[in-house]
Amino acid sequence: MRAARTAALALRSGLFVLFQAATLAPFAVLCLVWSPLPLHWRYRLTVGWPRLVIWGAQHIVGIRHRVIGDENLPDAPAILLSKHQSTWETLFYPTFMPRELCYVFKRELLFVPFFGWGIALLGMIHIDRSRGNDAFEQVVRQGERKLAQGRWIILFPEGTRTRAGSQSKYKSGGARLAVRTGAPVVPIAVNSGECWPRRKFLLRPGLITVSIGPPIDSAGKSPDELNREVEGWIESEMRRLSPHLYRDEARNGATKDPKDPIA
Repeated sequence: MRAARTAALALRSGLFVLFQAATLAPFAVLCLVWSPLPLHWRYRLTVGWPRLVIWGAQHIVGIRHRVIGDENLPDAPAILLSKHQSTWETLFYPTFMPRELCYVFKRELLFVPFFGWGIALLGMIHIDRSRGNDAFEQVVRQGERKLAQGRWIILFPEGTRTRAGSQSKYKSGGARLAVRTGAPVVPIAVNSGECWPRRKFLLRPGLITVSIGPPIDSAGKSPDELNREVEGWIESEMRRLSPHLYRDEARNGATKDPKDPIA
């Protein structure tokens, strides 16, 4: 019985991978076709591929989703700081958020065939890490321009995908950016790793919950203070969304495992 279930998951996961591959290349070519259009239209059209992947995840694999707390999203420029367990939320956020998003990423991604073509046309924030300490100043300069345009900036403070039920060190880059720009921070918890685990081929049907917290004002706070407040809300909410993954922690009376490795 278990072998049959695993085989079924493998079949559906394989079909989903083929679905992504079959749709990515045509969309990349279309991105080049509509590249002369204004940014607003390029964004709306390019986000069609992530929307297609989210649809495929639901109808091929059975990965459903719900969003709670969307009333907390401000009608103003903001910085979104999210838990990051899966590729799923990277694709979902641009399709759901009412404002255009700017991801912060290393510029090397711009040279990835097909995928890099799409993000290169969306006016996001890319970092040249070879510039060392000036890399953050690049983010601030670009971030101020994006916020002034009414866009939202999104970062994953843990830096990379984490295993479901685990916690990595929260880096302060997003909080530093919020303090420097004066923008509020919107914390987001998501338990996508339970359905779409990091670095795993097998995907599992189920319900992903995205929980959006109240905006946190950055005014008058140090980056460390703001970062701790963001971490506290997200990790507390993760334990509410996925209590079964934190049972050992609750029994031991701990709030996190400081030795948990970065993914």
